[in-house]
Amino acid sequence: MTPFIAEIIGTMLLILLGNGVVANVVLTGTKGNNSGWIVITTAWAFAVFIGVVVAGPVSGAHLNPIVTLGLAIAGKFAWSQVASYVIAQLIGAMIGAFLVWLSHKDHFAATEDEGGKLACFSTGPAIRNYSSNLISEIIGTFVLIFVIFYLAGPDLSIAVAADAKIGLGSIGALPVAILVWVIGLSLGGTTGYAINPARDLGPRIVHSLLLKGSSDWSYAWVPIVGPIIGSTLAAFCYLMLS
Repeated sequence: MTPFIAEIIGTMLLILLGNGVVANVVLTGTKGNNSGWIVITTAWAFAVFIGVVVAGPVSGAHLNPIVTLGLAIAGKFAWSQVASYVIAQLIGAMIGAFLVWLSHKDHFAATEDEGGKLACFSTGPAIRNYSSNLISEIIGTFVLIFVIFYLAGPDLSIAVAADAKIGLGSIGALPVAILVWVIGLSLGGTTGYAINPARDLGPRIVHSLLLKGSSDWSYAWVPIVGPIIGSTLAAFCYLMLS
């Protein structure tokens, strides 16, 4: 178990359970069909919990490129490790998405709604307005990263060491799960609260490889650019206030 492998496994579990609940709610014939937004946001929150529990002791369980980016900007994580973490997160997200498809294969075949199928992989806006959608992702991500800094407290400052394991795992899994839960309940209804480029891009690639129908690439930049901006703003805001 290395940090690279831990990020793959942790992100895989995050996507398997997170996108898995979307499949359970959206796809035709599942026992959880039409069970609603509360079910989705709750399972996503605890998917974060599961991923952090497994990866936290080894990698810090970032599970999200913008967590890695925010910590690096704030001087809490080595820039030299950013690329390897992001690659691992993208790989893990793709594996998780494939497993969602594999476990729900019959239900994907039974579902006619192509938009519903895509929702089991990647996010999409409730009302398509790119500027508003971008702002929603920026705000949601800002809340995620900014609060993470304060959940971590003064212990985050120990990350000057090159091998320091700082990330979601360093602050405990449950507080971050609660944070993701409230973001989903409060802010997630506009865009599906990607707040994680790997969570959206990796599964979207898998969708384009496995299923017919549009993968909505015209929207794909929003859950990448929005979280990057939100994370950067949160890190600089934290630095100014510190």
